[in-house]
Amino acid sequence: MNNPRTTGIDYLLDLNERHSRAFMDLSSERRRYRGEHPTEIAALKCMDGRLHLPVMTQTALGIIQPFRNLGGKFDLGWPFFQDKIDQWVQYSISRGRHCLVFVTYHYARGDSHRGCRGFHYDTDAARNAAIKLKDQFIRVYGKGAVVPIVCGIETDLDALILHGEDDRSVVDLAKIKQSSQLELEELLYSLYPSMPERIVRDLIPLVRGNIRHVAEIRAANRPIEDAEHKEWVLGVGRGFDWLHAINTAFIVGPFDPNLSVAIETAAKLLKGNIDDGRVDPNGIVLLTSAAFRDKGGPEYLLAREKAIFLSKFAHDIIKDRVPDLVPHLQILTGFTDLDTRKFEVIERVDAVPAKKVKTA
Repeated sequence: MNNPRTTGIDYLLDLNERHSRAFMDLSSERRRYRGEHPTEIAALKCMDGRLHLPVMTQTALGIIQPFRNLGGKFDLGWPFFQDKIDQWVQYSISRGRHCLVFVTYHYARGDSHRGCRGFHYDTDAARNAAIKLKDQFIRVYGKGAVVPIVCGIETDLDALILHGEDDRSVVDLAKIKQSSQLELEELLYSLYPSMPERIVRDLIPLVRGNIRHVAEIRAANRPIEDAEHKEWVLGVGRGFDWLHAINTAFIVGPFDPNLSVAIETAAKLLKGNIDDGRVDPNGIVLLTSAAFRDKGGPEYLLAREKAIFLSKFAHDIIKDRVPDLVPHLQILTGFTDLDTRKFEVIERVDAVPAKKVKTA
């Protein structure tokens, strides 16, 4: 069970404060990194709180753009997702940059029931969905400036599983030792023969970072329970880059037209974590965020309205479909400045203590 001192609204606000400072302190490092590795990188991921690619690849905050949904399920036909992805692609192309898209699925090598609940622990189904989404990106954007790759995430060791262009060649980075630049280039070209040289060179630091990370996980002999689901936050919306702590949150992006289903599923998983004794039942938070960059215009005010709407929308779904979770909920609603990762609180509702029963 989580320590109560590391859960709840105050913990989240402190976490945001620390990560916002770290994000801003790393601004010169990000500029340096982007100067050396200009490829824009996005990751399409499950809402599972264990999937933190910046940690797994030892990459500075703000380099990898995350998109999250239940099971990592996305479709370029979804209007809002389509709009956000194309904005990202056009932004990158307008600056002469390539785009690398990690299309991910996840599983646990030690026990299938530590895998993806969004796919009912069916790794083959999750992998096939990722391949289908990769092919959809190729149909829309062709083979050139936008390069999607299928990537498994194995959560027992936090290892990346790279799938080649042919969907048959597979490299488990947990089985790769530290390699030279030339050896890693040869490995990636064998997997992705048509990948532009620029992207290959910009992918290498992530590959090398994951190899190091896996070695550190092995050396630390991490208890297997640390790879279990221990999420105690249901995050709904965008701007959650700062929520950079493993096993903390189920994050539901606002991309799926069936958003209510994703919220209901996440709420049921949270209730399951309570029932199984994996989390503190008094530290559960419904966290809603919208994102903005321009604080002086309508974008800021629209983000505020969106966050308020999403909070009520999510709370209503939980009350209707997972009512047993409601007594455990604290509510934190706000919006995030993407330039600073600072979360601005609109409303917080702390858990109301149970009323004491009077005795004679």
